[in-house]
Amino acid sequence: MGSLGSYSGNGYSISNETIGKVITCKAAVAYGPGEPLVVEEIRVDPPQKMEVRVRILFTSICHTDLSYWQGENEEQRMYPRILGHEASGVVESVGEGVIDIETGDHVVPIFNGECLECVYCKSEKTNLCEKFRVNPMKTTMWSDGKCRFSTKEGKPIYHFLNTSTFTEYTVLDSACVVKIDQNAPLEKMTLLSCGVSTGLGAVWNTANVQAGATVAVFGLGAVGLAVVEGARARGASRIIGVDINTEKRIKGETIGITDFINPKDLDKPLHEKIRELTEGGVHYSFECAGNLDVLREAFLSTHDGWGFTVILGIHPTPRLLPLHPMELFDGRRIVGSVFGDFKGKSQLPYFASLCMKGVTFSKPKCTQHFNSINCKLSF
Repeated sequence: MGSLGSYSGNGYSISNETIGKVITCKAAVAYGPGEPLVVEEIRVDPPQKMEVRVRILFTSICHTDLSYWQGENEEQRMYPRILGHEASGVVESVGEGVIDIETGDHVVPIFNGECLECVYCKSEKTNLCEKFRVNPMKTTMWSDGKCRFSTKEGKPIYHFLNTSTFTEYTVLDSACVVKIDQNAPLEKMTLLSCGVSTGLGAVWNTANVQAGATVAVFGLGAVGLAVVEGARARGASRIIGVDINTEKRIKGETIGITDFINPKDLDKPLHEKIRELTEGGVHYSFECAGNLDVLREAFLSTHDGWGFTVILGIHPTPRLLPLHPMELFDGRRIVGSVFGDFKGKSQLPYFASLCMKGVTFSKPKCTQHFNSINCKLSF
């Protein structure tokens, strides 16, 4: 995670002199797949109708940012572009029609927005929004199809996942901005934008894991560790962490895994080992790696009759699910989860309050400065 501006405690500085004007600030701009981001001065336009301009104070790098930076999916390449979708900050100004957010509010951006008005937002069966759901192909603002970022020469810079947080200031649709408690420590709230909400939500909302259940987590990155936290908080009796990086074991055990498996150390298929450990398979498995071979192992690691697999990893095209339809007749189920099935604007503030109370939350801290972002992308 990195700091993008001066910040001390709950203090911050917002100048009224910038409201309604173009702001010049620093941003890390992607100009091509795999190319080092260019930290340069850009221009950020004022928010238009139903938009919010936010001063980003903290941002973090998610594996999704890495995938798009590398340009894994050619159809989704668009440059120049400002990546980043996990962040926290304060509102600098709001556009016409915005009534639930005002200058000075503490906020987190969300890539899966909630307008509160469409048929999707009013449904209890989905957390998608008709207009502002996650859309990797979207590169401009909803209201006029234009960019709010530009180079000093006036050339447009494209948006990313409704957010674009690798910048000192960003402009978002108001449906993609969540107001949180003013006392919330912003340096710890950034992961609510994606990693923590996605992982814990998959456990609590998508799978609804119950006390005593057995769980396997495939991939112990930020999302996977959040899954572990969610399972621990729900009282899972056994949490098996799976990763090819043995160093992930220590962090996983600190958070709550009871067993660790490195598939490279096995002389048999991974799912067979997990079935041996759990008398036929786990109740729930969570695929957090974005690898179809891993996904198949996660599916087969669950118990027949009631096994439930949740897909959280981002998978590149054109490969499809590695399953035969008849395999589903054994009673195993598999579903995808977006943003942990949280409705961002209406449910995330309460989740943030739980984190503040210590009910559950990892404890990230600011460890890198903005100019070191390329080092973090190349890890």
